[in-house]
Amino acid sequence: MKVNPYLTFDGDCEEAFKVYEKVLGGKIIAMMTHRDTPAEAHVSAEWRDKILHARLVFGDNVLMASDAPPGRQEKMQGFSVSLVTQDPAEAERVFNALSEGGTVTMPLAETFWAVKFGMFRDRFGTPWMVNCEKAR
Repeated sequence: MKVNPYLTFDGDCEEAFKVYEKVLGGKIIAMMTHRDTPAEAHVSAEWRDKILHARLVFGDNVLMASDAPPGRQEKMQGFSVSLVTQDPAEAERVFNALSEGGTVTMPLAETFWAVKFGMFRDRFGTPWMVNCEKAR
């Protein structure tokens, strides 16, 4: 069994996933708009190019998402997408790239369990944690 986070965006899913693909070194293997499906007839013309389903694979990880229908987007809260690396330089690179334009809630720093740990909400509203644990 695996856990694959599924995020919902307020119309900027495609932009967010292109950033995540670049920063995380992954590959978007699905990016389906409403226009590409029978759902096209059920959405407004301005919503047809919004994302119905996206799937990003990086390493052994999968991140999925879509744009929430108009008026149905809720702020992402109560969770964080947690990225774990063994390389402090990689932790810094990912933290800096994804937090750009967002809000840092805990700057990347050493903690009692980690060489580097930090938290932020990116410019798309996704909450993240970056963790580089200390060797045991």
